[in-house]
Amino acid sequence: MFSPDVPTRGPARSGPYVIAGILLALAIVVPLFVPAYSVDEPRLAGMPFFYWYQMAWIPVTAGLVGISYWLVTKEDRRRREAVRGMAGAKEEQ
Repeated sequence: MFSPDVPTRGPARSGPYVIAGILLALAIVVPLFVPAYSVDEPRLAGMPFFYWYQMAWIPVTAGLVGISYWLVTKEDRRRREAVRGMAGAKEEQ
């Protein structure tokens, strides 16, 4: 039975959450800075830089979101296992 007094997760480390936030901020902010890539050259297969640069950000953003998700879920799993470890130690006593 669920009890509000029993923690479900252990203490959080801020590192994975900060890194995930920075990666997500990069994925959002960099494509919004249009003057940096609003040029015609260099062309890729005849396509102006403006278009292929934006298309290149699609897989890059997917990768950044994937890495962020992996970092956060790994930290969440560690926090849950920390609580289970404490609960197991209490049961052994």
